[in-house]
Amino acid sequence: MHGIGLPRIALLSDAVPAAAEVTAQVAAALREDVGSGDVTAALIPDGQRVQGELITREPAILCGRAWASETFAQLDRSVQLEWLAGDGDPIEAGSTVLRLHGRARPVLTGERTALNFLQLLSGTATAARRFVDAVAGTGCTIIDTRKTLPGLRAAQKYAVRCGGATNHRMGLYDLVLIKENHIAAAGSLSAAVASARRQAPQLKVETEVESLEELEEALACGADIILLDEFSLDDMRTAVSRARAHRSTVKLEASGSVTLESVREIAATGVDYVSVGGITKHVRAIDLSMRLRFM
Repeated sequence: MHGIGLPRIALLSDAVPAAAEVTAQVAAALREDVGSGDVTAALIPDGQRVQGELITREPAILCGRAWASETFAQLDRSVQLEWLAGDGDPIEAGSTVLRLHGRARPVLTGERTALNFLQLLSGTATAARRFVDAVAGTGCTIIDTRKTLPGLRAAQKYAVRCGGATNHRMGLYDLVLIKENHIAAAGSLSAAVASARRQAPQLKVETEVESLEELEEALACGADIILLDEFSLDDMRTAVSRARAHRSTVKLEASGSVTLESVREIAATGVDYVSVGGITKHVRAIDLSMRLRFM
């Protein structure tokens, strides 16, 4: 694993998504899990109390505290939580992340929902950190994409930041990203960029290109960011050289078939950004375990 034991990365933005959004996401998760009631937890005497510890079985970057805390708060605000690590912190295999105690019924009911959020978001943060570590020293920035789980975009984007990577656009509203179908509909890349400048002058304009010829057109029409889609390493180097010669402020993003094994070579071509959809799309849950002792 790349750098999980290193100190916490300083984030551009540590802000957790709005409390109302976290509350709504947790409520939806509990609604689908608990339904009309936890029939198994009902077997436990109402006065039974429990102490527990959350253990990580593998090294990771922790993320998701707000969602786990909100899960137990919605079920029983008297459940007490003691966090031993913060979002964005590296956690080592076998370490205790959380201690909790309270009534057994709400703890048992909320255990899986809390773990689902923590395992997913820690997995996202950990994946982001691996890519960030892989390009360390190149000057290239790892960014995410819109390939997120429906309904959990803000959560996963937050996890990406906890892993030390950077968010690309949040949605379809905060940056114009012109791709091949937009170009086809507009008639040309230049026409699409010109239309974007007229309709959304307050936003930056990014356009995808699939060849060095399209790169020249994107440079000529003044795109702010140019996405190099599935370029070879040699063509990326050529694109960087041409872009720097043309205009110092234009940014280049590499995208397509990026892996941990290939990302450093891509970053070393001189591109400004490498976008990695797999950070949020192919996420693997971190192995966390809740150990409970009944009192």
